[in-house]
Amino acid sequence: MKHKIGFNRLSRTPSHRKSLHRNMVTSLFRHERVKTTKAKAQAVRRTAEKLITRAKEDSVHNRRLAGRLIEDQAVLAKLFTELGPRYKSRPGGYTRILKLGPRPGDAAEVVVLELVERIEVKKEPKAKKPKEKAAEPEKTEVEAEA
Repeated sequence: MKHKIGFNRLSRTPSHRKSLHRNMVTSLFRHERVKTTKAKAQAVRRTAEKLITRAKEDSVHNRRLAGRLIEDQAVLAKLFTELGPRYKSRPGGYTRILKLGPRPGDAAEVVVLELVERIEVKKEPKAKKPKEKAAEPEKTEVEAEA
């Protein structure tokens, strides 16, 4: 029976699991999308949703609670200045999980965990620079007189 099992332990020690949550949540907020296994995505999703709910109200208390998990100050600032206001009117469900299929090595279910209402940054293709002609060596005064 599976009574009173609150979360997936992911076959890791508590310290390793805590580090995994911190790293994946930070990466999710930094890049707004993470490719991982289904079990990890479902575990990290809970943490990410709670942090975004905290970020809706920018207060010192909420920043300190979020700072326990997110140690990168730039990502923490992004959470409270961009992500929190973006989801202000949304009552929940800030992330989505998209299935990609089994991984070739161990057949683990691979998914993409991403933020809903994600802002796409389109990268413009780099314009090819015209090839510059090799600069001709300047003639010295002696060569110019000859």
